[in-house]
Amino acid sequence: MFDMMDEWGPEKIVSVSDSKTGMKGVLVIDNTARGMGKGGTRMQPGVTVEEISRLARVMTWKWAGVDLFFGGAKAGIRADPHSPHKEAILRSFVRALSNEVPSEYVFGLDMGLTENDAAIIIDELGDRGAAVGTPYDLGGVPYDQLGITGYGVAEAADVAAATIGLQGQRVAIQGFGAVGHATAARLHALDYSVVSISTAEGALHDPAGLDIPKLLAMRSRLGDGFVKEFPELAIPIGSELFVDAEIAIPAALQDVINETNVGAISAKLVVEGANLPTNGAAQQALRAASVTVVPDFVANAGGVVSAAFAMEARYSPFRPETEQIFTTVSTKLRANTVTVLAEADRLNSTTHEAARSLAQSRVRRAMELRGKPLQY
Repeated sequence: MFDMMDEWGPEKIVSVSDSKTGMKGVLVIDNTARGMGKGGTRMQPGVTVEEISRLARVMTWKWAGVDLFFGGAKAGIRADPHSPHKEAILRSFVRALSNEVPSEYVFGLDMGLTENDAAIIIDELGDRGAAVGTPYDLGGVPYDQLGITGYGVAEAADVAAATIGLQGQRVAIQGFGAVGHATAARLHALDYSVVSISTAEGALHDPAGLDIPKLLAMRSRLGDGFVKEFPELAIPIGSELFVDAEIAIPAALQDVINETNVGAISAKLVVEGANLPTNGAAQQALRAASVTVVPDFVANAGGVVSAAFAMEARYSPFRPETEQIFTTVSTKLRANTVTVLAEADRLNSTTHEAARSLAQSRVRRAMELRGKPLQY
C-alpha cells in the first residue's frame, strides 16, 4: 500500500468490511489541497484498492482541470450490483464510513450505483448532504438520468474535431450505458453518424450509421438486451472501437486500449468517455500515429461540473436549473479541450501529459499555500 503513495497522496485510505452482509469496501481520499474529497462510488465484484486509488487520482486532476474547488476521492464496494442483497450491503458500507461522510467525503455515483442508491445513502445517514446524484423528487440533480456526463463527452468531441480539422463524422462508441447512450444522443443531434455501440449483452455496427433514436427508445424499454434484437448488425464485443470511423469513444471500461491493440484503431480522434481507458504506452503510440486524444479527466468532466452544482444545492430548498448546468458543462469542457490540445502542441507531449501538467500546477500551488512541503 505504501507503494501507492507519492507527493500528491493518497491522504487517507479507509478499508471497511462487515461479516453479516459480506460487505467489503474502500474509500480513498487522494488530495484535498483544493477542497474536500469528492468522487463517485462504484459497486463491482472485482473492485480493488489499487483501482480505487487510481480513480481517486483521476478525480484530483479532474477537479483541478475544470478549476473547481474539491479534492480527489473515490470509493468502491466489492459486490455484485445485481445482488438481491444490494441495499443491505450498501447500507452497511455507508454506516461504516459515517465518520468520514459528509465531513470529508460525499458519495456520488459510479458503475453499479443509481440515483435510487443515492437516496438509500441519505436515508441511512439521515443527512441530505451525504450524497449527490439523488433523485429529482428528493431535490437532487440526477446527472446520470439527465445524461450530463455523456453530453459533455460529445461537446468535447465536437470541439476537438473542429480544432484539428477532422474530415468525416463517423463515430464508434464503446458502451451505451449512462455515459455512452447520452454521448450518442448528443452526437446524433450534432449530425454525427454513430456507426457502432455496445452493451454488456453485445455490440452493433452499421457502416451507414445506426438509428440512434430507435436504439435509445429500445434501450429504455428493454435494457442492455436490446442489442439482441438486431442480429444482422451484431459484431463481437470488444471490436466496436476498432471499426472504420473517424472518432472512437471508449465510454465503458478502463484499460481497453493498450499496447497490444492500439494499432487496430482506425480513428484519428479518440475521446475518452470512460475513466482510464488507455494506458501510457497506448497514449504514446496514438501520438506517434498522429491520433489526437482528449483525456478522460477533460472529456468526461461534465459529471463533476454537475456534481459541483449538486454539492452547492445539497442543503438548499432550491434545485439548480438544468439548462444552466448543461450550458456550464458545454462552456467549460469546450474551453478545456481547446486549451489542452494547444498545450500538448506547445509542450510537444501527449495530451494526457499536457492536461496533467495544467492540473498539477493548480494542485501544487494550493499545496504550497497551505504550507511549504518538506524536502527529502
